[in-house]
Amino acid sequence: MSQKLVSLNPDLSRLRADGYDIVIGKSGHLLVKDVPYVNSAKEVKRGLIVSDLDLAGEQTVPPKSHVVFFVPEYPCGVDGSPLPGVSQNTNQSLGEGLAPNYQISRKPLTGPTPGAYQDYYEKITTLLEIISNPARALDPKVSAITHPIVVPDEGEPVFNYLDTAATKAGIVIANSKLEGGKLAIIGVGGTGSYILDLVANTPVAEIHLFDGDVFLNHNAFRCPGAASLEDLSKRQKKVNFLAALYSRMRKNIIPHDWFIDEATVEQLKGMSFVFLSIDNGGGKRLIVERLEEWGVPFIDVGMGIQLGEDNTIGGIVTTTTSTAYKRDHLRHRVAFTDDEAVNEYSRNVQIADLNALNAVLAVIKWKKLCGYYDDVSKEHFCAYTIRTNQLISEDTHEA
Repeated sequence: MSQKLVSLNPDLSRLRADGYDIVIGKSGHLLVKDVPYVNSAKEVKRGLIVSDLDLAGEQTVPPKSHVVFFVPEYPCGVDGSPLPGVSQNTNQSLGEGLAPNYQISRKPLTGPTPGAYQDYYEKITTLLEIISNPARALDPKVSAITHPIVVPDEGEPVFNYLDTAATKAGIVIANSKLEGGKLAIIGVGGTGSYILDLVANTPVAEIHLFDGDVFLNHNAFRCPGAASLEDLSKRQKKVNFLAALYSRMRKNIIPHDWFIDEATVEQLKGMSFVFLSIDNGGGKRLIVERLEEWGVPFIDVGMGIQLGEDNTIGGIVTTTTSTAYKRDHLRHRVAFTDDEAVNEYSRNVQIADLNALNAVLAVIKWKKLCGYYDDVSKEHFCAYTIRTNQLISEDTHEA
């Protein structure tokens, strides 16, 4: 609950975004760690600020109290004399083993509401200045801004560490639209690996990877990151390599090291969304028909790439979406046979930028469907032409 409360409240999020080490204790107090101060021996030390936290549900309200508690010693000025407004606290236990010996009372003298703090950002930063200024006078390098790595509470976010990018950008509520659900990425050799790179940064509950191929040298040159020689020498399945890599960041990336066929297609039935990134037309037909039968929305990504006589590469990158609102366009947008004209994409693998672009267009569309991005045209087909640098959107629908 601690990290959720921080992310939901702008004043607490601002403290974390600025780099202060804050946490909400089990007792409901706001704790600020690693606060520089000067003790009576004129030594620079680090202590802990503890503040009451006033909430309306999960939202902070203006602090009623202008008092904070301090651990472990009496904070002093540069000469070792007690700071004004500090008094001894001998009879209050705050839980969690916290029994602060001192408290500091200081009302704001200026601001919109003199005598009262408008939020916890103003309260904490004001008290930090009072306590830490003497320490900085003795050692200019010390600061309460430590930019700690924040480990999320057990059972809360899917990430192994807190997403401070969301709090810093103010998009926590928008990100919540992507929570939950199960995504499947079918085919992770090129575009699919970039789709994983993008959706791994979102709070979706589970990401399932389906691919039976081994991760080899050519794969390393058309997927994000930088595989090592040791990685390649292991001859791992693509899904296992990528799952291990992105599991450094988040939980619930589930590899399935096989191809989707009649024996395995049922595993897609429980998915909330599917990214289809394979060039096997026959296998694609089976998947599409079953997903339509089960009412599962999906996006098919594709490329039609040709190598010209002058050794320049041209072609089109496509993103075709299928939802309950519109599926009738799919049959003339997606190829279901393997006997079409030679596709240079199957031979020339040095086009990671096109893989990345294809993935970006697909993930942006998925986020539009989730209500994350504004979507006026509600297009279900998007194509980028390399030669003319033209992006078109077609097959729209009215909800």
